[in-house]
Amino acid sequence: MLEFHWQAILILLPFAGAAGCFLWPQRAVPLGLFVASGIVICVIGAGWQLAELGTQRYAVGGWGAPLGIDLYTDGLSLLMLAVTALAGLGISIYSSGYFSHERARYFWPLWMFLWTALNALFLSADIFNLYVTLELLGLAAVALVALAGGADALSGAMRYLLVSLLGSLAYLLGVALLYHGFGSVDIAILAQRVEPSPVVWAAAGLMSAGLLLKTALFPLHFWLPPAHASAPAPVSALLSALVVKASFYILARLWLEIFPFAGPGPALLMGLLGAAAVLWGGVQALRQTRLKMLIAYSTVAQTGYLFLAFPLASVTGWTAALYMLLSHAAAKTAMFMAAGNILYFGGHDRIADLDRIVQRLPLTITAFALAGVSIMGLPPSGGFIAKWMLLEAAIRSGQWWWVGILIVGGLLSAAWAFKVIGYAFTRSEAPHDTRKIPVVMEWSALLMAMLAILLGLFAPWPLALMEIGSPFDREGSG
Repeated sequence: MLEFHWQAILILLPFAGAAGCFLWPQRAVPLGLFVASGIVICVIGAGWQLAELGTQRYAVGGWGAPLGIDLYTDGLSLLMLAVTALAGLGISIYSSGYFSHERARYFWPLWMFLWTALNALFLSADIFNLYVTLELLGLAAVALVALAGGADALSGAMRYLLVSLLGSLAYLLGVALLYHGFGSVDIAILAQRVEPSPVVWAAAGLMSAGLLLKTALFPLHFWLPPAHASAPAPVSALLSALVVKASFYILARLWLEIFPFAGPGPALLMGLLGAAAVLWGGVQALRQTRLKMLIAYSTVAQTGYLFLAFPLASVTGWTAALYMLLSHAAAKTAMFMAAGNILYFGGHDRIADLDRIVQRLPLTITAFALAGVSIMGLPPSGGFIAKWMLLEAAIRSGQWWWVGILIVGGLLSAAWAFKVIGYAFTRSEAPHDTRKIPVVMEWSALLMAMLAILLGLFAPWPLALMEIGSPFDREGSG
């Protein structure tokens, strides 16, 4: 089992699932659930291999870098694969009850294809292969956003498509500059060869700008709320929990391994944009009248926390940001599932008209509340561990002003979370028809919310795993 090439299987399995769901749409649901379960097993196998043998590099077709394609696994990439597998399994189970047969035949092939792109992205060891996986990821995500139909969904999908293509183009131009200057696209080779020069600064700027656009960092977030709010609930969950995180993962890899010499100026800019995102996203979330739009704006705010690692420029800061990424993925999956349950149940997601839904959907509101605990950063959740580590990094580095951002951001998160929960206990003046929710949808949301809490209770394990082959011991970006 230790000699098995888990990296290749983690890409081939969802790709085979996508083909199977496309060819046999009547069996798409059981086939998709089987593939999702298989991916979880493969990630466990890859984790065991990593723990026993250390970092793994697999040359596709026997041709490694610089001529061929390498797949690389370290603690960071494995944790991204793990959170994708767990969130993906939850989304798959939830989707089995959410979609009608007509929509399911389109959803499952696209979802499996998007999962293929995510796994390939986290395993890629060269910057051009990252571009290819980014494009595949974007195209699948755009198609899934449009799956809801209607003018809002199509408008959101088209805006998402144009933004995705623009971001990918900027990234590709940076890749071309690095390849022309250093004759390789392999990350490990570039890490040894790249030195500060005008070409490198241009490449770093282009690649970072493209990835910031895809990550929806303020003020480049304009495309995210309409796309996430108009998409079906499972699609909103995977977009918020997984897709925007993939762009941040690439950005972190680039800054930690290829551009560790960037200096305090760009790092401070990243931190300021992140702080602005935390405040702006929190305020906008508080102003929303519809639940899915509220959660979408909160994603803008939570994404901002990730970028506070850049000016902190320490092992603790980067570890905190990436642990925030993991806990946020679980919590946001649960929140969008809960919003989908409410919308499915009552036919709307107007916050003021939730109409004592806590009595009718207790598991759903419990899931929303538990996810809110992690988003706010309250113990014993994964969000608390991540924010505590960010606070520690800020205080140790003497950059106390970031502490204020963390506190205000947490208060804004608490304000909009309690706003929703308050209306869940309140009688509405607008009566509306309801329909029964499949049990699997309620339990999926609750289990994902519990995962966000468990990430706080069992934090030492993923934190120790993250240190295997960690790039954090390099000099930071500040």
